[in-house]
Amino acid sequence: MALKATIFKAQLQLADMDRNVYADPAMTIARHPSEADERMMIRVLAMALNWPADTSEGTLELAKDMWEPDEPALWHKNFSDEILHWVEVGQPDDKRIMKACGRARQVSVYAFQSSTNVWWSNIATKLTRPQNLTVWQIPTEQSQALATLAKRTMQLQFTVQDGTAWINDGEQTIEITPVKLMGPQ
Repeated sequence: MALKATIFKAQLQLADMDRNVYADPAMTIARHPSEADERMMIRVLAMALNWPADTSEGTLELAKDMWEPDEPALWHKNFSDEILHWVEVGQPDDKRIMKACGRARQVSVYAFQSSTNVWWSNIATKLTRPQNLTVWQIPTEQSQALATLAKRTMQLQFTVQDGTAWINDGEQTIEITPVKLMGPQ
């Protein structure tokens, strides 16, 4: 018998002062049985950090990357089904990233495992052509701290300023400072 997804709900209050984005997106997350709290919360973080300033062409939404190999962790598709933003979480291979760069206007990768430096040193030279790619590293200690906020029902406040995000659940605050490994300045 196959295991079913576990449903998590997150209500975000986003104040991104770096991009002047203020929103209250709600997320219903169907967490795959093999997905850890840490990865799920990196998806939530990626949602907050990439929420579009202009939602007239749709919004960022969760995709089915754990179920469908041709989908990312998150994506922003406009109403014509064009992919505006493709967001990967983890350490995808260079072929997957290059394919995403060909399909979407913008591609972001959020790597968070302790082996990110090894992964990145192996593929960085293969990713010099795409101009629409940004790769971020979330320090391992910070991503593990973020995982402690995972609950079936979450109310999270995200404040982003000067490249740092503070995530508060009403009881504790976690500070995340993503490190840009590649991308436009």
